[in-house]
Amino acid sequence: MKAAYGTGEGKTTGICDVLRTEEKYPLSYVAARALAARLRTVLQEDEHMRGGSGYIVRSLYFDSISDQDYFEKEAGLLCHKKIRLRVYGGRAQSAKLEWKQKQGSVQRKRSLTIDRQDAKALIQGDYACLRNYPEPIAEEFYTVMSGWLYRPKCIVQYNRAAFINATNNIRITLDSNIQSHEGCFELFQEKIPLYPIYPPDLVTLEVKYDHFLLSYIKDVIVSYAGMQTASSKYVAARKYGLGGLS
Repeated sequence: MKAAYGTGEGKTTGICDVLRTEEKYPLSYVAARALAARLRTVLQEDEHMRGGSGYIVRSLYFDSISDQDYFEKEAGLLCHKKIRLRVYGGRAQSAKLEWKQKQGSVQRKRSLTIDRQDAKALIQGDYACLRNYPEPIAEEFYTVMSGWLYRPKCIVQYNRAAFINATNNIRITLDSNIQSHEGCFELFQEKIPLYPIYPPDLVTLEVKYDHFLLSYIKDVIVSYAGMQTASSKYVAARKYGLGGLS
């Protein structure tokens, strides 16, 4: 994991560049509860877990005027990307602008922390504020999002339980109550209208790591995980507007 920080014209921001393996598995709610209990015996809880209750993740996804990112993912291309703004609750004073890129079996995630005012400008389709950030990725975001006419497409929100191990940057997450809205883009509103995009009993297990997964952690996971899935929360969230399958 690589991280760096910089100061621009009135902007103090953080950037992060992560390259790691990412695997996804569907679980039932009962299996997810049992797995979480086992994970607590071998891993640390993420610092945001608030005593084991998890935390809310809310992402606003952008796509080109032709929905290029959606269709590349649906076509199963080995290389595809997603661009999103992510916050942790509607009262956040900043947001992470993230660029997730699939490269074969590996995911690369680059992110730029921007302030709330600039995030709101992006939601309105005004990307000029990105040019105030000195990091090269800010210029990449500006070029792609303005050049390909990116616009907000949907919000995805869910409850996340996360467990970590510093070795190989291991991170195990369980996402439940996955909801979306294709017409409301109020990322910073405390309560927004949402509807479920997966069955209520379905939990998404994500296993993320650098290099390799430690064997004792793998042994715990394989006891509960079935077949891997390539499902995407973004694709599932577009099922009404574009007919994506969940």
